[in-house]
Amino acid sequence: MALERFVTNPNYRQILTIDIDAAPRHVFPWLVQMGFQRGGLYSYDWLDRLFGFLDRPSANVILPAFQDLRPGDVIPIGRGGGFPVADIETNRSLVMAGSQDDVAWGWELTLEAIGDRGTRLVSRNLARTPATWKSRAFLALLRPAAFIMTRRMLRGIKQRAEALASTPAAPLGRVA
Repeated sequence: MALERFVTNPNYRQILTIDIDAAPRHVFPWLVQMGFQRGGLYSYDWLDRLFGFLDRPSANVILPAFQDLRPGDVIPIGRGGGFPVADIETNRSLVMAGSQDDVAWGWELTLEAIGDRGTRLVSRNLARTPATWKSRAFLALLRPAAFIMTRRMLRGIKQRAEALASTPAAPLGRVA
């Protein structure tokens, strides 16, 4: 697993999956265009906008300008900061990871082919925080919020990827 390279001895873990009736090539473009002033987060947009993570609704089309994502790039979230891209493999995985002070975190989105026309999208999060009461309180709040928002994001990506896959011979970037 790629995340363990970035987060050792995690005290937070979350794994969520969803099966999508579309090939990985129909799912991956949605992942690489995520972010503020990009494709969005495909979750509860009104909440993401309320908390300043997004400035507009999530895209329902592939945005060609945001399809070239590389390690070292940062996926912006809100007006400051973002998710540093640690590793990326086209149509297979996107790994974001970072560390600051005593906190290390990682988020891996993996695409597993199911037959010829299906994909299992796996979201894995790991974090290591200090063993303080403030960190424990933060993780207690993070767990349900991350579950709710990530689950909605996976469903949002599923909906978009299946729509893209069902459009006959639609070139990426031109699907409404």
